[in-house]
Amino acid sequence: MTDHDPLQEVALDSETLYQGNFLCLKRDTVRLPDGAVTTREYVKHPGAVVVIPLLDDGRVLLERQFRYPVGQVMIELPAGKLDAGEDPLDCARRELLEETGYSARQWAQAGVMHLAIGYSDEILHIYFARDLSAGERQLDEGEFLDVIAMPAEAFLDGCRTGLITDAKSLSCALWLQNVQRGDWTLDWQDMA
Repeated sequence: MTDHDPLQEVALDSETLYQGNFLCLKRDTVRLPDGAVTTREYVKHPGAVVVIPLLDDGRVLLERQFRYPVGQVMIELPAGKLDAGEDPLDCARRELLEETGYSARQWAQAGVMHLAIGYSDEILHIYFARDLSAGERQLDEGEFLDVIAMPAEAFLDGCRTGLITDAKSLSCALWLQNVQRGDWTLDWQDMA
């Protein structure tokens, strides 16, 4: 038995086109399943987390933040990139505190998603957080955002109407909806 998939492409060569502060643009030469050779350009990303923070009253903590690439203020769930060697849960806890000022007593890993498989290797780890306690935000230098709370129904409706168009938040809305209905279960861990 082999673990080679007949659709797999085989890397023959790789070059770095650009190395930024945390993103790297690559161009690889690959052999296709039919033997032809072509190139693939993609972004290497260190990975990230997204948190679905649930307040005791059923509201979801969200952020309003200007996103330069799209030129507008977006409503989205708290998220952030992994530091080198950082455990995803540690990153989720850090990002929730830094961006919102909240810490959570209970955490549940929901899953992972590949954000943009056509041009990036980014993996996003999805976490739920509840039993939240408010504290002091610790925003990074040059980071500006507002923290807002929305009833879960309003968050889901905002995804439907186009108020919220951020891909990670839209994907997490599916998780939230299924967890609320009891269709998907979570393994909650006490992090006291």
